[in-house]
Amino acid sequence: MTYKDQSKSVEERVQHLLSLMTTEEKVGQLTQPFGWQTYTNDQGNITLNDSFKQQVENGGIGSLYGALRADPWTGVTLENGLSAREGAEAVNLIQRYAIEHSRLGIPILIGEECSHGHMAIDGTVYPVPLLLGSTWNVDLYREMCQAVARETRAQGGAVTYSPVLDVVRDPRWGRTEECFGEDPFLIGELAVASVEGLQGESLDRGDTVAATLKHFVGYGSSEGGRNAGPVHMGWRELLEVDLYPFRKAVEAGAASIMPAYNEIDGTPCTVNTELLEDVLRKDWGFDGLVITDCGAINMLASGHDVAADGMEASVQAIEAGIDMEMSGEMFGQYLVQAVAEGKLDMQVLDQATSRVLALKFRLGLFEQPYVDADRAAEVIGSKAHVQLARQLAAEGVVLLKNEADTLPLSIADVGQIAVIGPNADQAYNQLGDYTSPQPKSKVATVLDGIRSKLANHVDGQANEVADRHGHGMQDEDSHPARYGDHHSAMNGASDIERDASEVLYAPGCRIKGDSKEGFERAIEVASQADTVIMVVGGSSARDFGEGTIDLKTGASNVSDNSWNDMECGEGIDRMTLGLAGVQLELIQEIHKLGKKLVVVYINGRPITEPWVDEHADAILEAWYPGQEGGHAIADILFGDVNPSGKLTISIPKHVGQLPIYYNGKRSRGKRYLEEDLEPRYAFGYGLSYTTFEYSEPQLSAASMTTDDSVTVLVNVTNTGRYAGAEVVQMYISDVVSSLTRPAKELKGFAKVNLKPGETQTVEFHIGAEQLQYIGRDLKPVVEPGQFHIHIGSSVNDTQIAELIVREA
Repeated sequence: MTYKDQSKSVEERVQHLLSLMTTEEKVGQLTQPFGWQTYTNDQGNITLNDSFKQQVENGGIGSLYGALRADPWTGVTLENGLSAREGAEAVNLIQRYAIEHSRLGIPILIGEECSHGHMAIDGTVYPVPLLLGSTWNVDLYREMCQAVARETRAQGGAVTYSPVLDVVRDPRWGRTEECFGEDPFLIGELAVASVEGLQGESLDRGDTVAATLKHFVGYGSSEGGRNAGPVHMGWRELLEVDLYPFRKAVEAGAASIMPAYNEIDGTPCTVNTELLEDVLRKDWGFDGLVITDCGAINMLASGHDVAADGMEASVQAIEAGIDMEMSGEMFGQYLVQAVAEGKLDMQVLDQATSRVLALKFRLGLFEQPYVDADRAAEVIGSKAHVQLARQLAAEGVVLLKNEADTLPLSIADVGQIAVIGPNADQAYNQLGDYTSPQPKSKVATVLDGIRSKLANHVDGQANEVADRHGHGMQDEDSHPARYGDHHSAMNGASDIERDASEVLYAPGCRIKGDSKEGFERAIEVASQADTVIMVVGGSSARDFGEGTIDLKTGASNVSDNSWNDMECGEGIDRMTLGLAGVQLELIQEIHKLGKKLVVVYINGRPITEPWVDEHADAILEAWYPGQEGGHAIADILFGDVNPSGKLTISIPKHVGQLPIYYNGKRSRGKRYLEEDLEPRYAFGYGLSYTTFEYSEPQLSAASMTTDDSVTVLVNVTNTGRYAGAEVVQMYISDVVSSLTRPAKELKGFAKVNLKPGETQTVEFHIGAEQLQYIGRDLKPVVEPGQFHIHIGSSVNDTQIAELIVREA
């Protein structure tokens, strides 16, 4: 049959298969039930549920959402969930039944969550996108996407609902952690890398998945930072800012896209024909699949109230350009009836069905619907992927403050260390939202990382001691120990090991709540230390049943009613950006001891705490750094890694300054009565243990025409004592423009590694893409006039070159 003939074109195969399908089978292809509800796992014995079998036999299922997803929402736990191997076997079982028991043998599209790793048991948990953006390392992020695709496809997942390309405008929004930051250009670069990494050269390979761009569009600009709230935005800003990353990803070949929950100027994105048809398909030429977010069609009739009932909502959605419904409740219930009653044209249904089928053919599912369970067990959570997670975490941690070179800590001089705070040893608190259950041994907390770092040093020192004993060396002072009571290394390895293990710890308090019962123990522990590392911040951990923390001992007490510390994540929006609970009070009490104080933030949105900014000796912003976060943070604290992360989101001095994104219009004003509009930490900011010096930028020509281009060169020199990486940033200002413009806009960046004393020349291209904006006719335009080219280490630390642009 033609549709089974691999030598035929995708279009030919789609049209032939479509011609054989009934209305029920077509509608079936547009539905996506919850995948974890299709089977039962009884201690590794996986059986398909009767309801799933019946649905397959009655017309088929186009896709399954989250067949491998595990978290409190799904009820899938470490105990009842599927291992890497079992997950692959379960998907094979699902596919086999669908192919062998449906009339036309159409395979199922398995869609999974993979924003920062495949959200399945055994999958590698990478840092959240907010940290990934802070690396400014596009190549490394692309490599991560390749690894995520490899793990997901190994278990049979063929589509991922990532990347998230929302531009954050109000960080009180709980989903800030899922985004790369506040700048469309930076997000666009990472968007392209994501599509390239996930989809590879061809979707029908065994290590690629289809990318789904979300949330289309304006989702990060909601009213008051409230999730799915209304968006007030004109078309010019929409085209120039929020749509820009999506356009870049579509141009890179993204296979799928997901409309946002929100409305823009009164029209819900789920039924916004101007966006889904005029912009996406006609202007950009997108020919892929459009899938709703979960429950979005229900919201049309109950929430947005633009449809009277489910029937009307379903017809509105498919006519606006929706091809598949995540959750499948409305399409599956109403579309067959809508066609029968003449409320839906068959041509519209055929169009949507053809797009679903086309993606399945492109993915090679008809030829290779099954996966190798042995390969899944080998690939998922591999050592190489774990190492990549550690490297990404280390590159994305941002050093905000380093008074008197407090960091890096010297193992020889640091003395006794106390690690204090609710995020010091809480694994789930450093993983972020959209994370599967994890065995405790898999996640390295900050306490784990520091203990491991010191133990590794002790092991090395002990070996050296043993070697020196073997050579008869008896000089007591030649190798002083680096911990505790400063016994000489000649006192033997056992003493060194004892001292090294005594990293003191106390949680002090929880993320939320007003209990101070742990303060006494935390103060007692800190009083014994020379250096205190405070690990505080937030949590996006759902209730994984891990129980409560004993604030007096730090132990975990498993209980039926575990305290949930979640103060960030989807649906968890805040009115303030301060530390929740009594965390600030804990820091202030510890500070009274007069110890060296290092604060490590682990969180999903910016933290605004002026007291900490003023009083801490050093501050690290680690966001949610993933499963290897503790090791990465320890690497930075002790100087094995020189921090190179830079902020992709402005951190205000006070929540009342919001919105405070760097590329606001020049006309936005200067200050409030109480405070100016400068952030505490600016976009692009981040310190290093070394120093960098920039030469004056040199243009290849002082002027150009509107259809020409120039290059700009800058020399960057490492003038400090440590090797390090610097993110060189280029911003452009249109000095006088027909329409109001931002003072500066990021238009290029490069991350360079430099040894002490080394100089590297960085080159940027400047052409129409860098100089244009959306003009009065809503089309891109490059206007003649004067432009300022700013190059430096952050938006507020640049040197300027002037460029004159003439009419072509």
